[in-house]
Amino acid sequence: MKKFFTYTKGDWVIWIVVILLSLFSLLAVYSSTGTLSYRMQGGNTEYYLFKHSAIVFVGFLIIFGTHLIPYTYYSRISQIALWVAAPMLGFTLIFGSHINEASRWITLPVINLTFQTSDFAKVALIMFIARSLSRKQDNIKDFKSAFLPIIAPVLLITLLILPANLSTAAVLFTTCMFIMFIGRVKVKYILLLFLTGILCVFMFIGIALLSKNTGRVGTWKARIENFIHPNADDDSNYQSDQAQISISSGKLLGKGPGNSTQRNFLPHAYSDYIYAIITEEYGLFGASIIVILYLILFYRTTIIVRRSPRAFATLVAVGCSFSLVFQAMINMAVAVHIFPVTGQPLPFISMGGTSIWFSSIGLGIILSVSRDIESEQSKESEISQKLANA
Repeated sequence: MKKFFTYTKGDWVIWIVVILLSLFSLLAVYSSTGTLSYRMQGGNTEYYLFKHSAIVFVGFLIIFGTHLIPYTYYSRISQIALWVAAPMLGFTLIFGSHINEASRWITLPVINLTFQTSDFAKVALIMFIARSLSRKQDNIKDFKSAFLPIIAPVLLITLLILPANLSTAAVLFTTCMFIMFIGRVKVKYILLLFLTGILCVFMFIGIALLSKNTGRVGTWKARIENFIHPNADDDSNYQSDQAQISISSGKLLGKGPGNSTQRNFLPHAYSDYIYAIITEEYGLFGASIIVILYLILFYRTTIIVRRSPRAFATLVAVGCSFSLVFQAMINMAVAVHIFPVTGQPLPFISMGGTSIWFSSIGLGIILSVSRDIESEQSKESEISQKLANA
């Protein structure tokens, strides 16, 4: 472990958090994919473990490479990334792979890996909003020159994500409002943005309901209705019911790694409901550790941004951290039946591909900010030492 930290920079606590989350991920994915392995891979239970291990390993390489790049470069990259993200989202809506009545993915040729373009757009928008706010701090209270140019890309990107993925659009929209709050935007402007976002959602739903084919709107409506008024006579709440059985059977210490029984009945136990499997196998104790790890990640980020004298570093780090932790809390809230089904994966734990890699980019940016702060503090310490010895 000591040798590992000689090659890495930045906050060592965050590195440990990511390692622990990844270990939980490998154990949980291996346990929860047993049924999937027999159905899709002829009983080869190691297939998904090796595949997920490779994805996690690439994720670590992405974190390592990203955290070595000076964070100021991401300010410049965001300008290009946002211009790429918008047409990419539009292309996905029209020509993307159509799965579960939603076009969220582009299938990459040759390697045959699905790529969720909203993951890329999320990172691009967070970087761009952080850049815009940092450059407008002198007149940040002005509506016309500061606020309007910032909300335009927020509304554009979230509206392009909305038709296929309401939950991701909502998470990203909330993250942007949080960054604006940290960036000293007037609260009344943020409330105006919030009301505008709600109005856009209702307009989209209204138009969709007036058409013959409601598509995703029908799915959202059914999920909310089933959450508010569950019907025990049908299978509309099957996922939620199985998740609750899984969680309740875990008790305090759980059944032990690999001993879950609900993994055989719970759909998407390796992604959307992986937290339920973790709770069943590791109990309330293990489930609490997961929550604590995410809270530590956010807490350590707040420590980092308090040390940073630069606005962009503060805003981009807190934005990336809030996005990851907020998404994690929503996933866990769905598992314990506090929220209706959203389809949000649990960052760094759920089985996936590009979602893990773009989460790794966000974490790498946070560590890049931390690395820069450590470097500056080290230089200041050296200068002070030289002055003391002079």
